[in-house]
Amino acid sequence: MINREIVYRVRPPRAIFLKWPFGHPLGEPDNLPQQRRVLQDALDLAASATEPTIVELGYRWRRERYVDPWEGDAAGANATPS
Repeated sequence: MINREIVYRVRPPRAIFLKWPFGHPLGEPDNLPQQRRVLQDALDLAASATEPTIVELGYRWRRERYVDPWEGDAAGANATPS
């Protein structure tokens, strides 16, 4: 799991926190729709945040299916943070 304490201690201007195993910042290997969804969320935050913020996304490791935000190709239901 990515260490939440480090994220809050470092206090980057913008950050997304996921409760996923360490070494998998964008998601599961070979799960392109999942990886693109997380990357799109990060880009959206970078474009919209007007003050320092840390967003905790509610995506669950290996428990959701994703629609590729760049392809619109359904790999299942569009995952939303819970």
